[in-house]
Order: sequence, then structure tokens, then C-alpha cells
Amino acid sequence: MKILLAVDGSPYTKKMLAYLVTHDDAFSTASEYTLFTAHPPLPVRARSMLGKELVDNYHAEESERVLAPVSKFLLRHGIDAKSAWKVGPAGEAIAKFADAGKFDLLMMGSHGHGALANLVMGSVATQVLAHCRVPVLLVR
Repeated sequence: MKILLAVDGSPYTKKMLAYLVTHDDAFSTASEYTLFTAHPPLPVRARSMLGKELVDNYHAEESERVLAPVSKFLLRHGIDAKSAWKVGPAGEAIAKFADAGKFDLLMMGSHGHGALANLVMGSVATQVLAHCRVPVLLVR
């Protein structure tokens, strides 16, 4: 099975990872795992003042800050995951990456806000569910 793990370094990511490694009856180490994180773009003015190279380095460092501890955790549990990241709105980036990669399953943590909070604030999970053609497992 080809599984995409959407991570952001939050406590909700940690809950999702705990769920993954404690349910080895459903998620074997033989599956192919990919970690994915998305970062919002810097404002246009900041990008133009800083320059492409500095902005690209910033996004790469931020991605590594999120992905490295997750990779290390998974390796301790016998899972050698690939890693990827994109710059853009998180929900949209996750859904596009999942669809393009032809994953069998997308797993992600969710804050678990109610419907009213989602209407006011929006939700990455809601955006992913609305736009992704890959089955999604939300862990709260």
C-alpha cells in the first residue's frame, strides 16, 4: 500500500503518528510511506526583497524542521519514509500531491474543530476532504 502522511509538526501530527505505529495490523512496515508538508508562501514584497535563493533556502529549512523529527521517529519504528514538501495553501497542496502521487491512502491529524469553527476559520482537513480523490484517514 502506498500511504501519504501529511505532517506539520503539531501535536495533531504526533497523534496521527502514534496511531500509525500502534496499529501495525492495519499499517505494515512493508507499505510505502511518504511524508509531506506544505508551507504558505511569503508575501510577494518579502520574496522580492529577499531574493529567490534566500526564500528557497528558508522554505527548505522550514520543511526540514518539520520532516526530520518525523522521519527519525518512523525509522525507530522500522518505517523508512520518503519526504516531500511544497509551498502553497496547505489543503490544496496536500490534495494535489496525494492525487498526483496516486496514493492509496492519505493520513493526517485533525484539530477536530466543529462545523461553526470551520465556517469561520476554514480547515486544512476540510479543504483536503473537498479536493482530494484519495481516501483520507483523519486522526483526532
